[in-house]
Amino acid sequence: MPVYVDNMRARVGRMVMCHMVADTEHELHEMADRIGVDRRWYQYPLKSRHPHYDIGLGMRALAVAAGAIEISQREAPAITRRCLAAAGRQPLPRVAGAAHEQDASVK
Repeated sequence: MPVYVDNMRARVGRMVMCHMVADTEHELHEMADRIGVDRRWYQYPLKSRHPHYDIGLGMRALAVAAGAIEISQREAPAITRRCLAAAGRQPLPRVAGAAHEQDASVK
């Protein structure tokens, strides 16, 4: 089961970010470890409804070199739902004013 990186380009300060997602959380964390992304950048459940890492374009290039598949931003939510289903969980409900809703404006 692969890891994916999307084509989102969100500016956060001087950095340009995208999402890294996977079919399972184990695979997602394994790739993060392999390319040197600290676990504190994991975006679920406190910062997002869906499990993913926000990574810079340099880390994106490392992930692709390590086997990640490039996808569109529109494909990422379906993959994160599969990731949650593999763990026996559902996406968190939308809550107005929650941290993950506020972060959505950045993305």
